[in-house]
Amino acid sequence: MAFAIWVDADACPVPIKTVIYRAADRLPVLATFVANGFLTLPKSPFLRFQQVDKGFDVADHWIVQQLQPGDLVITQDVPLAAEVVELKGIALNPRGTLYTQENVRELLMMRNAREAMRDTGEIRGGPAPFHAKDVQKFAQALDRFLAQRVR
Repeated sequence: MAFAIWVDADACPVPIKTVIYRAADRLPVLATFVANGFLTLPKSPFLRFQQVDKGFDVADHWIVQQLQPGDLVITQDVPLAAEVVELKGIALNPRGTLYTQENVRELLMMRNAREAMRDTGEIRGGPAPFHAKDVQKFAQALDRFLAQRVR
């Protein structure tokens, strides 16, 4: 069971962090929350906070440098997810989507197309609002991943 959980914590919704806190304590497995702003975590020997310098993708780069094959990264950042998958890690979106070799390139192309459309004003806004169904879908995906790892 030698794997770690890395959380791209700056944009991670609070309900998802709560699911991760519980999972880390239940297993136990080390979960490290990486952010460029301060973050308070519950007291637990299985939860760690790593503050990184402010700047574009600083947290992402730090996570990639620490990543070992088989580690789990929780992120909404598709470019980070693509890098994680390339390095034989596992990436999971806070909405419960598992990034895989099969889907990450397509998701990256879709993300880049949406970003280009936002830049030209063709579309506005960001992702859909986060709902309880998203938390449930994430918790189920995390449980499936952990069940495969902890046997």
